[in-house]
Amino acid sequence: MNILAALRKEEAKLQKQADKVRQQLDAVRAATKILGREPASGGKRIGKKKRKMSAAARARIGKATRERWAKFRAAKRGKR
Repeated sequence: MNILAALRKEEAKLQKQADKVRQQLDAVRAATKILGREPASGGKRIGKKKRKMSAAARARIGKATRERWAKFRAAKRGKR
């Protein structure tokens, strides 16, 4: 077999692979662009919605956190 013909054949094969990889890369970039986008011009978010927490829930969480830290500090003082 002619070496030049074999090299051309190999080049064509690698070119096909490179084109396939480029297409996959473009698809991944497009998906990243869509999913990572901030609110669209219509004002609707694309992707996950932002969760909203009520003031009462925030207050309960804050109170529980303060109680946990108070307990932790009391335990720490007791070890001295």
